[in-house]
Formats: sequence, C-alpha cells, structure tokens
Amino acid sequence: MEGAPGSVVSADGTRIGFITGGEGPALLMVHGGMCSSARWAPLWPLLVGRFRVTAMDRRGRGSSDDGEGYSLGAEYADVIAVAEHLSAGQRRPIDVFGHSYGAVCALGAAALGAPLRRLALYEPPGMQTVPADWLDRVRSMIARGQFGPAMRSFLIDIVGLSWEQVELLRDNVGEDNPMPIVEKTMVREAEALRTLCLPDVAAEVVQPILLLLGSVSPPWAGAVIRSLADALPAAKVEVLPDQGHEAVDSAPELVASQLASFFLDE
Repeated sequence: MEGAPGSVVSADGTRIGFITGGEGPALLMVHGGMCSSARWAPLWPLLVGRFRVTAMDRRGRGSSDDGEGYSLGAEYADVIAVAEHLSAGQRRPIDVFGHSYGAVCALGAAALGAPLRRLALYEPPGMQTVPADWLDRVRSMIARGQFGPAMRSFLIDIVGLSWEQVELLRDNVGEDNPMPIVEKTMVREAEALRTLCLPDVAAEVVQPILLLLGSVSPPWAGAVIRSLADALPAAKVEVLPDQGHEAVDSAPELVASQLASFFLDE
C-alpha cells in the first residue's frame, strides 16, 4: 500500500498511526481484529482513485502505540482523533468504513460525536459473537502461549472459515505476522464484546449508515445486522451474494463498488 504516513495523539495520550493515499473526498478505514492497516491491501488500489483514503492502525498494532489499559471507549476515542484530524484538513465531516471489530469502533465514535458524514459497517460483532465457553478456551490458549491455535479457533469457530481457507491464509500471511497481535489483543477485545450492547450504541447515531452482510456469513453476523437495522430505521442493508465475513479479501471489487455507490451518491 503506497501512501504518506501520519499520526495523531488520542485522548489518553496514545499515538495512533495511519497511512493516507489517493485523491478525492476523505474516507477513513478502520480494520478488524488480528490485523493492522495492511489488511486493506486488496481494497486500496480500488479506492485511491476515487477517495483520499486513510487507513489507521488500531491501538496495539502496526504503526500505533498501545495504552496502559484497554477499553472500547479508548478505541472510540482513537477513531475520533483521526476523524477530527482528517475533517479539519478538508473542512467538513468525513466518511468511514469499518470492518468487523473496526465497525464497532467506528459506530462508537459516531455515537460520541465524531465528525462523520456517512458510515459503512461490514458485520460488526456483538456479544453473541463471543460465546462464553469459546472465550474460556481461548483465554487458556493465550495463557499457554498457543497463539496459532487461538487464531485458528477464532477463524474457524467464530468467523466460519474452513480448515482449507485457514491454511491458505497462513500460507499467504506475508510480512504482517498476526501472532503478536493475537497475543496482545484477542482476549481483551473478546472480553469487551461480551459486555457490549450494539443497539444501545447505535441509538445515539444520526448519520446515514450502510450495513453490509455476507450471504454465507456465520449466524451471529446476521443477528447483529438485524438488531442494528431495528435500532437504525434509516439504515440501508446490503447482502453480498456468496460472501462471508472476509469479503474484503474474497470480493474486493464488490465491496469497493458498494462503498463508492454509498459514499459518492449525493
């Protein structure tokens, strides 16, 4: 991904890094769990011709530092800090696309007054995403240093990938080694989701929202999208045919088309 690096300081003093490229209206992208801003590589070339795209690294990974403690509120504040920086640069609210856990962070930032014009959210997780027994197993794996098995469990048991798909991901991981991220962030993010009521967060959001759902995604994804659609009567729901939770990788052209249609439709 080619672009100019930058950073802002979040509310708790944590430095949040990002990369910016392209020309056009500002679009902030917030990635999900177990990855960094590098996970946007499939989408990046499809968007930078239409938007000035900024991909932030969530705290604890990539070019961003980590805070003393952890809370979803801190993640919301990180998105707000980057959004305020970008909004000041173009003198108007910006658009944001969040995938998975990043969609939760974007929604929470909007609820707290971030300068956002429109939001596109791909399958944000909720409390139903993280069964208590699964969290207990993964907590034990992480404590024993079994980061690879913990990641495989997440991808298969939660995301719904097949063993073959997981093996393919492992073989194509490149330089973005997810194991340090798994060690540092998997348990804390899962624990945060166990206490999260997304419809309550959504009740404070007034911006237009596009909710993206894969037609073959795990059951929790549909349940969360339906709960958000009920809480956001003006939200638009689009179902991506034959896609699961990782359509950013499997169908980047389709995702880019949805984003362009939503964000560029005046």
